[in-house]
Amino acid sequence: MSAPDGSPVGAERSIGQLFASATTEMSALVHDEIALAKAQLRQDFKRGATSGGAFSVAGALLLFSLPMLNFALAYGVRTWTNWNLALCFLVSFGANCLIALVLVLIGVLMAKKAKKSQGPQKVAASMKATAGVLQNAKPHPRPEPVALEDRSPAAIEAVARSTS
Repeated sequence: MSAPDGSPVGAERSIGQLFASATTEMSALVHDEIALAKAQLRQDFKRGATSGGAFSVAGALLLFSLPMLNFALAYGVRTWTNWNLALCFLVSFGANCLIALVLVLIGVLMAKKAKKSQGPQKVAASMKATAGVLQNAKPHPRPEPVALEDRSPAAIEAVARSTS
């Protein structure tokens, strides 16, 4: 097995190597958080666009179909029931309004789903948690500095190993 930087597990790594590894991992974490935020915003945008499309279709349906559908439906109701023609036109208008209402309700439901989505807030909370963990991280305890009088080969080797 090996560490992320390719060195064998359990091998002593220098401070520079540890710092480079931590920097690389932090960079990857930040990039992943940004990618997650983009994906969630893209999904919210699609929901909002679907909602806007449903509202647009409802408006276009109500606007363009009213004259044609009202005449056809009113004369059809008149033929089936022998009601007064004015009442038949009211029935046809009510049917058009009912269809438009169903489309508006679909648009409202999609808008609520887009509004309820907590994608960006989840990412922000995750990044704050990561920052909190990093702020609370304690450095590894350092050994006591070697006095200048102690110039034994073991002390010199330990200092040389920690700086390479």
